[in-house]
Formats: sequence, C-alpha cells, structure tokens
Amino acid sequence: MRSHHASLHGRKSRIWVLILGLVLLSACGRPDSGPQGASGTPSAADRGEQNQSVADARRIPVTIGVGGQATLVYLPTTLAERLGYYAEEGLDVTIQDFQGGSKALEALLGGSVDVVSGFYDHTIQLAAQGQKLKAFVTMLQYPGMILVVSPNTKKDIKTLADLKGAVVGVSAPGSSTHLFINYLLSKEGMNPQTDISVTGIGLSASAIAAMEKGQVDAAVLLDPAYTVLKKRYPELTILADTSTPEGVQKLFGTDSYPASVLYSKAEWIEANPEAAKRLARAIQKTLRWMQEHDAQAIAERMPPEFYGDDRETYIEALSHTRPMFSPDGFMHQSGAEAVKKVLSVSIEDVRKADVDVQQTYTNEFLSK
Repeated sequence: MRSHHASLHGRKSRIWVLILGLVLLSACGRPDSGPQGASGTPSAADRGEQNQSVADARRIPVTIGVGGQATLVYLPTTLAERLGYYAEEGLDVTIQDFQGGSKALEALLGGSVDVVSGFYDHTIQLAAQGQKLKAFVTMLQYPGMILVVSPNTKKDIKTLADLKGAVVGVSAPGSSTHLFINYLLSKEGMNPQTDISVTGIGLSASAIAAMEKGQVDAAVLLDPAYTVLKKRYPELTILADTSTPEGVQKLFGTDSYPASVLYSKAEWIEANPEAAKRLARAIQKTLRWMQEHDAQAIAERMPPEFYGDDRETYIEALSHTRPMFSPDGFMHQSGAEAVKKVLSVSIEDVRKADVDVQQTYTNEFLSK
C-alpha cells in the first residue's frame, strides 16, 4: 500500500513540475518580441508599426523624370504625389526635374530614370530610330504650346514668315517645343534649320526673363509662363496657340492632340507591369479629381514654390490650362496619328520609317 501511495505521489509531483514548466515557458517564451498587450498579443501600436514596415517594404520604387516640373502641362505628375495617390497605389515615387523634355528623355535612355513625364511625340520620334518607347497614360489632350513674340524684340514680327532670321526660344533643343516650331515653319514652306536660330530658355522663370530682356525674338511658351507674360504685356503678339480645341483643329486638323503622357521603354513596362499599372491608376485618379475641383482648389495642393509670390496669376494660368487635361487618361488612335503626321513634316526619320502608332502607346492599365 505504501509503495502504491509513493508511486501516486511521484506521478502527482511530476505533473505539477510539468505544469509549472509550461507556465514559466508561456511567461517568457518570446523575450525579443517587444511590449505585449494584456492578452499576451502585440499591442496595437506595435502592430501598427509592423504593418507600416511591411507596407513600406512592399512599395514599388519608381523614378520619374519631368521635362519642367513647375510647368502646368505636367501638373498631374506632381499633383498625384500631393494627393497621396502614389502612396495609395503602393508606390515610392521619386521625381527628378529637367530643363526640357529632351533632357528627361536622355535620362530615360541613359537609365537614370524609369519613366518620363513628357510629350508623346518622343515615342514616335524614337520609334523611327528603332527604339521602343511606349506611353501608358495620357495627361494632356491639347499641347498648350503658344508661340509668342517677345515684347522687347527689335524685329517687326507679325506672322510666321517674319521669323526669318530671328532667334526663337524653346525649352531645350530637341524638345517638343522645338519640334513644334519646326512643324510651324515647315508648314509655311520655311526651313527650320536655316531660317531661324533656336536656343534653349527653359519653361518657367528663365523663359520669361529671356523674353523680357529681348534675348530671343520669339518663344514657344507653356503655362504658367505664358499667363505671367500676358498679364505684364497685354498686347503680346501670338503667332500660334494650341491651348484650345479651335487652335488644335486649325493647326493639326484634329479634335485632340495627345501631349503630356507618362512613357517608358517598352522593355521596362513589360518587366514592370504592376508598377506601370499603379502609376497609370494614380494619374487617372488625379485627372478625375481635377475634373471635380476648380483652379483654386488645385493650386492649394501644389508646392508654394511653383507660384512664388504671385499665387493669383498661377490660379489664372490654371484656369486657362485646366480644360486641356484629359478627363480619363486614354489615348485615341486618331490623336496619335495626328502627332505622327505633324512629326513627319519636319522629321525625315519619321517620314521614312512609317511608324505604327499602335506600338507607341497602350491603354491596358487604365480603368473605364
């Protein structure tokens, strides 16, 4: 009997030792997990930090080169960031600013940026040279380029023909503003290579300064530079205006003319379809937001350094530019064909290559 009681007592002792061990194990089983909640699970703050860390780790890094960030034709690129749409789409976007579209294009070809916020015509121009670029969301349905005579030129310029022998300012040599002046002069039967001299003056304050100082006789301007100059010199002579449907129809014979877009190398898009899709969605949401808000509301979201001390003129320029933006981000083939037609007038490579425009853009990442 004694041995039975001893055996029973031994089993009970072993059970209590086991229970005690389990209790101790549960109390200190995760020494490195940080502060715990009352139930033994991570605290809400701890979970929030963990979730944020995971979200940051999953964000796709993308670098966008812009051919003049403060210029209103590229506004959705910055506005998407200010509205938080890149982050909402799981993107970690870095924006690099360049003097003009050709400089941003060089950065793309050189590999220092992933995507360009620039003019669509570069995709056709490069396709004619055997390089595959593709636009995947359209921001501007009218180019917004305005050819203006300097208020302080010493030449008597009232028509395009009067530009012969003049110095004409463009954002940068080889940029879309340069291609635009080439087209206008070719249409007039002039030779853009010999009849004028072209110089890069940027698109913002430097462009205004060049015009006011008479360093150029005329220039292709974009907003807000155009509105600022027009406000200071109401009698400005305008030689060509593509900021309205009427102006686009008159110059290009089409209802729309795709201008600023997001584009990249076709191989980058194929290798990074998710990044392209998220970028397209962020811009599309931005364009729709712009349809629902007025110029003042848009200006309130933009960086103060974009308008400096003259916020009123910036809002005025926004009011002028806002109708030019695409409502949905889609590219239409008729518009793409119009761009090709324009470029073929002044660029022999485009004329000879017979580019298939359907290979230079895609709407696959956009929602209807």
